[in-house]
Amino acid sequence: MIMIEISGGRIIDPANHIDKIGSVFIVDGKIASLSTAPAGFNAELNINARGRIVCPGFIDLNARLREPGQSQKATIQSETRAAASAGFTTLCLPPDTVPVIDTPAVTELIHDKAFHAGYARVLPIAALTQNLQGKDLSAMFTLKQAGCIAVSNAEQPLANLHILRRAMEYAASHELLLVYRPQDYSLSNSGCAHEGHVATRFGLPGIPAAAETVAMAQCLELVEQTGCKVHFSQLSCARSITLLQQAKNRLLPVSADVAMHQLFLMEEDMLPFDSRYHVLPPLRSRQDRDALKEALGNGIIDAICSAHQPHDIDAKLGAFPETEAGIASLETLLPLLLQLVAGKVLDLAQGISVLTRNPAGILNLDSGTLTLGAPADVCIFDPAQHWLIDKDSWQSNGVNTPFWGQRMQGRVTWTLQQGRIIHSLNSGA
Repeated sequence: MIMIEISGGRIIDPANHIDKIGSVFIVDGKIASLSTAPAGFNAELNINARGRIVCPGFIDLNARLREPGQSQKATIQSETRAAASAGFTTLCLPPDTVPVIDTPAVTELIHDKAFHAGYARVLPIAALTQNLQGKDLSAMFTLKQAGCIAVSNAEQPLANLHILRRAMEYAASHELLLVYRPQDYSLSNSGCAHEGHVATRFGLPGIPAAAETVAMAQCLELVEQTGCKVHFSQLSCARSITLLQQAKNRLLPVSADVAMHQLFLMEEDMLPFDSRYHVLPPLRSRQDRDALKEALGNGIIDAICSAHQPHDIDAKLGAFPETEAGIASLETLLPLLLQLVAGKVLDLAQGISVLTRNPAGILNLDSGTLTLGAPADVCIFDPAQHWLIDKDSWQSNGVNTPFWGQRMQGRVTWTLQQGRIIHSLNSGA
């Protein structure tokens, strides 16, 4: 048995309402005790966490790793390395890989690549429809048996609401979570920016908020009819929050997340049409951004995701509407979270909860906690450490972040996954 002591840190575990200075004791990859060493414990490694926060490893509900199929952008090896450096111990992988995650063979390939990368918790999300074409349902139950954590059609449209209904009935019958990014594709009309004053002034094709809310309202009607458990991914506007709150008041089995960049950026930040700000859903109005922050603080929105999308340089070249959407965002998530805490959007325990306990509950995982016997997925970070986002500090193959060159505060120093060190910033053991 491998025994590790993490000593002297501020332990924050929202799942168990713990916030105290103490030690965490790990035996054979599991949490063995907090504060008091278990009988017969003899540490083989002692990690000095004084002045640092010790919390459960972060769980990301949406991170694209670009493998299989787009290794010119990034690889499972490169992006799990970046994830570990940012405190993430679990990543959910959307199904729009190449090939699509619609067979057990692709699922097994992803698990194999993650294993060889030394990162045990990459959780594939199965395609809702075959090849994500929006017509024929995938073999959801078979994919669940192969290790898929949920089902989704990623960014791709479904042919009609009848298919969505049948998919939800099928998912509900096998107790599968449906991850749904609400967007009416006819209303979106191939837009690239929020349909607001910036898009209107500069002639950019706009995506109205209604493209999200119409799709969300339709899905909620089917949730009520089918009983399917649905997680709404990457909400972006104020009206969506109202719909979500109403659904929760009716005790529908729904949850939602927001991408971290939507809590900081808005439509004006696109100027002068820097493609690093091209994301879907688009950056919306100041009022939408502020409403998302408020909804996160009061618990209507359950979790934050990275929506990590690493790109190569070519993907971001050209006129704004012609570039590919997405931000490389794993490594900025912790310092941005600490900015939310400093701005009193939420307190530190709430901030850790929306990255640990809450996503674990949405996915029905045994992680996201420091409960005795739970997997020792642990993040240790220094909330005061400053660092510069540049080529020397950045781990992801994708450098498409609007925060490039900025100085950040808050850095992960150690990450443990099932009791194994997968990131160490220095030799401070």
